[in-house]
Amino acid sequence: MANKQYQAFTPAQLALHNGTDKPEVWVAYKGYIYDVSRSRLWRHGRHYEHWAGQDLTHELKDAPHTHKVFEKFTIVGKIARK
Repeated sequence: MANKQYQAFTPAQLALHNGTDKPEVWVAYKGYIYDVSRSRLWRHGRHYEHWAGQDLTHELKDAPHTHKVFEKFTIVGKIARK
């Protein structure tokens, strides 16, 4: 993951991929953006109390699963840093 170059997206660009404004459903975790569109759990851009198009890094501590859940999804970019 560290050696590959990923396109950088601003938080505003990430927010557009919320399953409502565009068909893609993306979430960010630890600086990387994952396409979770194919997950039935993210239909319509919502997964329990979590919303797509956002950075979920700080919310994962409350989830019943670990960060390994992201391993099954494709990284589509990274969060642009100022």
